[in-house]
Amino acid sequence: MTVSRQVHGNTRAAGTGARARMKKRMLDTAMRLMEEGLIPSVSEVAEAAEVSRATAYRYFPSQAAMIQETVAQALGPILEWESDSTQAEERIADLIDFAYPHIETYEATHRAVLMLAIDQWTRGKAGTLGNEARLVRGNRKRLLNAALKPLKNRLSPAEFDRLTQALSLVFGTEALVVLKDVSGLDGEEARRVAIWASLALVRAAIAESEGVGRPRSRREAGTKSGMKTARKRTGRTVN
Repeated sequence: MTVSRQVHGNTRAAGTGARARMKKRMLDTAMRLMEEGLIPSVSEVAEAAEVSRATAYRYFPSQAAMIQETVAQALGPILEWESDSTQAEERIADLIDFAYPHIETYEATHRAVLMLAIDQWTRGKAGTLGNEARLVRGNRKRLLNAALKPLKNRLSPAEFDRLTQALSLVFGTEALVVLKDVSGLDGEEARRVAIWASLALVRAAIAESEGVGRPRSRREAGTKSGMKTARKRTGRTVN
């Protein structure tokens, strides 16, 4: 397997001059607070970074905007991941193998982002979110699409989209949290399970597309009726 991981540095936080230094100062402060388990507002970051609120809001008009840039800084080289392999299985395994240690390094920051996303969803349902800018998350989909590039013309558009959606369940912060908190795994064990699951999904998608295998049940095909039947049969909730 020949894989090229091209790390060009954090281009989103790059730059020179007073403005770039000020922005980096606030992003570093936001990340430090998030690593302490907080979900800071722009005002709180301004206070901790010892800059005026007016200055802080010129750089980050909303908490969501600030958090998104902080996450980009935490993700760092993951966003620049590339591979010269022509095999989808090798590419997806390499992406997870490369990304998980970086995600774990800033795990507290990524968990804080999850907390903010859940908080915004809850307030949105309650009608109390108002005009607050929503947190937008899209890096995972872009990276998975890049990893699966060799299958773009091999699977139908619907099959490709479904595979990307399925892989999003095993690649990212949520998967790491479940594997650690629910399954009790450490970071290395979680990485290995994520790679195993991702390879199984890729192989299943290819086999089904080529007619080698078919879902054995409506539940495996992901139909609503199958999932309802499973819930009735087990009587359990999923944590």
